[in-house]
Formats: sequence, C-alpha cells, structure tokens
Amino acid sequence: MAWVIGLVDWYTDLNFTQYGVRPREPIGLLGVILMPLLHSDWGHLMANTVALLGLGVIVILAESRRFASTTLILVLISGLGTWLIAEKGTNHIGASGLIYAYFGYIMARAIWGRRLVWAVVGVVVAVAYGGMIGGIFPEGDHISWEAHLTGLLGGVWLGQRHA
Repeated sequence: MAWVIGLVDWYTDLNFTQYGVRPREPIGLLGVILMPLLHSDWGHLMANTVALLGLGVIVILAESRRFASTTLILVLISGLGTWLIAEKGTNHIGASGLIYAYFGYIMARAIWGRRLVWAVVGVVVAVAYGGMIGGIFPEGDHISWEAHLTGLLGGVWLGQRHA
C-alpha cells in the first residue's frame, strides 16, 4: 500500500506526506494510522520496505492468525507515542516506528518466550538488526527518534505479553 501511495503522490500534486503524525494537533491523529504508509522519497520507502519485509516475515510466521491485530496495536502505540512526545510543529512519516516495534516484539519474544526457536531467532535478529538501536536517540533533523523509541518500547511490551 505504501508503494501505491508513493506512486500516486509522485504523479499528482496531492502531497500525502502532509498527513503524517503532527504532535498534539487533532489533525495529526490521522497520521497515527497513515504514518507507516507515507515516505519522503523513494530511498526512504525502499529502506523501510527492506527492513519491514525482513522483520515482518518473522512476525507473520510467529503470529499468523493474529498478525493483523499485532501490527495494528504496534502501529497505534508507535503513532500515539510519537504524537504525545514529539516536538509540536513537526510532521512524522515513514514505517520505521513499526520496524522498531517489530524488532522490539521479536526481542521480547526471544527473551520471555522460553522456546529455543525464539532464542535462535532473537540472536539472528539482534545480529542482523541490532545496529538500529542507536536510532532511538536524537540525532538528525529528519529522523523520527520518537517513533523509533515508542515503537521499540511498544514492541517489547506486546512481545512480552504474547510470550
């Protein structure tokens, strides 16, 4: 869906990115759901797609029948968390909040799941994606560390509950 929105945005003047999370503005609540579907450019979309596929496949395999509800909860936690803690007057877009939520979810399942398969998956994911932990700290103007942080914390919370 993010690719369809990207294509429509590319060929029209609709500027969908304006509908991202806008902290503490009522219209910004629309972005809570839309944020993972909106990207600033093709590079941003591609980078998020690769990470989302890698981690998303693991969550799909683990959660099959409750994958959609797990994803929705993680999107809501990341988006609402961003809406609450980010600086007013900013606009947050991209799927990285969900990516961090999936990462936190998988790590929590690995820690609290008490199953060898989760421990192995957790080690593999930690090695492959562990470098992204630095993204939860403020660093660049156009990086939503708030979405990263709230996504990660939400993922850990939900992963522990599902373990």
